[in-house]
Amino acid sequence: MNDRTLIAGTNSGCGKTTVTCALLRALKNRGLQVQSFKCGPDYIDPMFHREVIGVPARNLDPFFSTPEQLRRQLGGARDRLSVLEGVMGYYDGIGVDGRASTWEVARATGTPVILVVNVRGMYTSAGAVLRGFRDFRPDSGIRGVIFNHASPMLYGDLKRIAEQEGLLPLGYLPRAEEATIGSRHLGLITAGEIADLQQRLNTLGELAEKCLDIDGILALAGSGAPLPTPEEIRPVVSGARIAVARDRAFCFLYEENLRLLEKLGCEPVYFSPLTDRHLPENIGGLYLPGGYPELYLKELSANPIRHEICRAIEGELPTVAECGGFLYLHDTLDGAAMAGVIHAPAFRTEKLQRFGYVNLTAERDNLLCRAGESIRAHEFHYYDSDDNGDGFTAAKPSGKRSWRCVHAGETLYAGFPHLYFPANPAFAENFVRKAAAYAAH
Repeated sequence: MNDRTLIAGTNSGCGKTTVTCALLRALKNRGLQVQSFKCGPDYIDPMFHREVIGVPARNLDPFFSTPEQLRRQLGGARDRLSVLEGVMGYYDGIGVDGRASTWEVARATGTPVILVVNVRGMYTSAGAVLRGFRDFRPDSGIRGVIFNHASPMLYGDLKRIAEQEGLLPLGYLPRAEEATIGSRHLGLITAGEIADLQQRLNTLGELAEKCLDIDGILALAGSGAPLPTPEEIRPVVSGARIAVARDRAFCFLYEENLRLLEKLGCEPVYFSPLTDRHLPENIGGLYLPGGYPELYLKELSANPIRHEICRAIEGELPTVAECGGFLYLHDTLDGAAMAGVIHAPAFRTEKLQRFGYVNLTAERDNLLCRAGESIRAHEFHYYDSDDNGDGFTAAKPSGKRSWRCVHAGETLYAGFPHLYFPANPAFAENFVRKAAAYAAH
């Protein structure tokens, strides 16, 4: 079973996330086995899909992965119906050519696309929008359309407009305040921020069942080209335990990274720097992912586990710390005492710092790779540090800007860039081998 569809948008804010959430809830209510995928590097939407809607969720990123890798990653969900959510506008990506766009994911994987069009303040002009998106690329892959912020009365005419443009009209969603999810901080708001979130999602699911052509969407999802199975990954170690921080403060982590570590022979052991007093026992490595440590300064500073983490890292426990995890390792974060591994303050700035995709190249041998080796990564942070490290050079894909970053040594990777291990599995293999060696010493 390779059934799948991609929910794309004309632009950010058109409603593709709302439509995706509504569709996932409706499909789950029907008792179907569903898997979601997010195009691009976003952590928040997959986390929302997993923890709130209750479906498995992964990323599909054409900057991190080749077309063949994308096909195999999507092919790994062959026992489930896959719903892919796009990012930004359908053709938007890196530069004017739109590299690493949602369109590239659809083209690489042969996934039929449903375009979400916000028709608030629009009527006949919807036809021009549909024709423009359908014809902008000769192989657009756009097969259907869902109209957001439409009324039942208006939908009859919108349906006819879609049919005139050769697209399948697959329903609409009305404007419904009681089903609004809300604005986002680095993506969808976290689940705990809306007390009645489940009720809102239930309302969305009911609207989807009533207003979307679910049967038509399922039929379209069955029309995609066959996909290959994932490549077999052989273990390189046996049973090495890696402590992974996972709680409200540390929640930005690619599931694919964890699954790759498992396939290489590791056992992720989860703990909370917010509430646990000690690290897990018998560990060979430590993984401190990104998240919201700045929202929990008092709890993180008061928990003595930060001292244990400092001693462990200074004792050469192999450690990967990304963005929020990197901030946690500083002497202070916004003036609050942290782990004290990196002897510098970390602090909030007034604007987004070093945002977007980067190519990381090692300046010297380190925990994850040899000097000169590289991996693709991503940054998104308002925070900065007085000491960002100099173990790697980060370069924008355009090649127009580069900078030194990351504290990198034989047992440490700590910096703002988020890593996607499947982009260069050798980095994960080196981490795993170092963890196994540490556990055995």
